[in-house]
Amino acid sequence: MLDQVAERIVSRAIVGFLLGGLLILSYAVLQPFIVPVAWAVIIAFATWPLYLVLRARLPRSPGLSALIMTLLLTAAFVLPALWMAALLRGEIGHAIAAVVAQIRQGPPTLPGLIRDLPWAGDFLQGQLDALTGDVESFKNQLTEWVRQGAERLVSLVGDVGRNAAKLGFALITVFFLYRDGERVLDQVQRVLHRFLGARVDDYLAAVGGMTKAVVWGLVATALAQGLVAGLGYWWAGLSAPVLLGAVTALIAMVPFGTPFAWGSIGAWLLLRGDTAEGVGLLLWGALVVSWVDNLVRPLVISNATRIPFLLVMFGVLGGLAAFGLVGLFLGPVILAVLMAVWREWIGDAHKSPASAPAGEPPGQ
Repeated sequence: MLDQVAERIVSRAIVGFLLGGLLILSYAVLQPFIVPVAWAVIIAFATWPLYLVLRARLPRSPGLSALIMTLLLTAAFVLPALWMAALLRGEIGHAIAAVVAQIRQGPPTLPGLIRDLPWAGDFLQGQLDALTGDVESFKNQLTEWVRQGAERLVSLVGDVGRNAAKLGFALITVFFLYRDGERVLDQVQRVLHRFLGARVDDYLAAVGGMTKAVVWGLVATALAQGLVAGLGYWWAGLSAPVLLGAVTALIAMVPFGTPFAWGSIGAWLLLRGDTAEGVGLLLWGALVVSWVDNLVRPLVISNATRIPFLLVMFGVLGGLAAFGLVGLFLGPVILAVLMAVWREWIGDAHKSPASAPAGEPPGQ
């Protein structure tokens, strides 16, 4: 009997060792594709209702409907990115030329409100005079700042934005998730049921609800920021506030990217001499537009998932710091699963015999 028990323990230890080795080797092989696959899962889940509508119109061709949906997604990603790149490339060149022409007309001066500040006003004006004293040197410096800002913006977008190949892998994965996603999910549920039992359904529901809430929160926040920023552009008297608001909404898809939009426009208004409009737009952006991102997104996610606002905010910001752009989704999802486990334990504690009233036998 003891020999049989020892043999069973040894066999299980060998199987566990082999399985652990295979998992480590599999991670080493798949590690470059983890981020694209994570994005593919998020995109497929968020757009699954649209795919179901398309598949209902092509019930006999799941592969064709998956291909059409993937092509539509590719166009939705690539075309706005190309449009934004072309627009920014042209507008940045015009902006640099306009700033240089403005400086050549005379040395720029800070608004009186800033220039009259004790100590700081004279210091800032001196720095501005030193910076713009040599027009050609300032032009080169401005071009270098734009390049550095573009590099930082690209670094915020993360691996998917920096590497077109990873975006391609993500879109290829999305195609197979559309075509075989239901079967893969069923297999994942079966495996998880063997380890965690029926409770895994609540965990998967928490993951799905949080992912959907983050997607809608991201879209709602970007639209709200674009609308509010557009109102500021209209008040400042800019010629195309609707277009600028749409561009701001697209930039708002990148976390903390909105200040690049209203900040550069406000700085340009100040350099052009429109002091009231420039200061007003900068204050509007800092006090209103930026706070839309900090309040609307966590509120939307919190209301949709019944998770405390503070926890959602920590999940969004902490996920970005820990995992990059994909952490915008992973952070809240991890905390959502944690909350599901916590609520399950609290429910089990209420049902345990220890919670029965004093003097009442358990089970009565």
